[in-house]
Amino acid sequence: MYTVCALYHFTRFPAPAALQEPLKTFCDENGITGTLLLANEGINGTVAGKRDGIERLIAYIQSMPGCADFEWKLSTAQDRPFIRMKVRLKKEIVTMGQPDVDPLAKVGNYVDPKDWNDLIQSEDVAVIDTRNDYEVAIGTFEGAIDPETASFREFPQWWEENKDRFHNKRIAMFCTGGIRCEKSTNFLMGQGVEDVFHLKGGILKYLEDVPEEDSTWNGSCFVFDGRVSVEHGLKEGPHILCHACRRPLMPADMQRPEYEQGVSCHQCASETSEDDKNRFRERQKQIKLARERGDRHLKADVDDVPDEIS
Repeated sequence: MYTVCALYHFTRFPAPAALQEPLKTFCDENGITGTLLLANEGINGTVAGKRDGIERLIAYIQSMPGCADFEWKLSTAQDRPFIRMKVRLKKEIVTMGQPDVDPLAKVGNYVDPKDWNDLIQSEDVAVIDTRNDYEVAIGTFEGAIDPETASFREFPQWWEENKDRFHNKRIAMFCTGGIRCEKSTNFLMGQGVEDVFHLKGGILKYLEDVPEEDSTWNGSCFVFDGRVSVEHGLKEGPHILCHACRRPLMPADMQRPEYEQGVSCHQCASETSEDDKNRFRERQKQIKLARERGDRHLKADVDDVPDEIS
């Protein structure tokens, strides 16, 4: 059993490059795999390992500049969710592309999971899912608005085009672990929206804390690791990943004629060329050979989850 740690923290790192190699070395020495992103604005990532190694990593990050109170959430995975450890330098730890957005200046009102249902069921509240379209497709809260964005970068434009819909409404937003809402609430406040709320700890904390019988969540929550999705109680969901388009699939989707493992699915078969598919077939051949050698065992066949790992 592996312990999975999803974490983020906004803080000022004047020289994130100086933190990169020591952090990577520490993770390697403690048997931790996954991806951590470093930027001037902080740290974000999902990693996995044995419980004692993850606990040592938490203490290590707490010792980093300004990270004493960083956010993290723990869950478990039966199989190893990642193969290797990557520590990457980025311009943003979650990419919104809005240089004036600063979560360290101000954010919306945090709402504990136990209070979330009452808020989103209020008639004067509009609930907005800030995640990507493929994430929303497998699960969301009852009554939530799907912006149908392919990436978080598209959210500001979507808001500009749709803001008139929310006149005289309080806005409640949510995301997987909370990090995207740190930026989206700051963005809306900068646009003059006064009553902005976001789910503290994100969907993961809600699914951990709120009993299923009391839940207003429908479906599964996409996660950026080999489990692909989780459900109430953070138990592993049924989804697999299409490694051509990195969208989640149900097991039944593997029976559709468009599905070819590692090459295409019904969602992306028409989006790639035959040259692309041939490249994917060669990659899948190498993956199969590696698995036959016992190099890895993952529900997800390749370790290339997106950098938007929140």
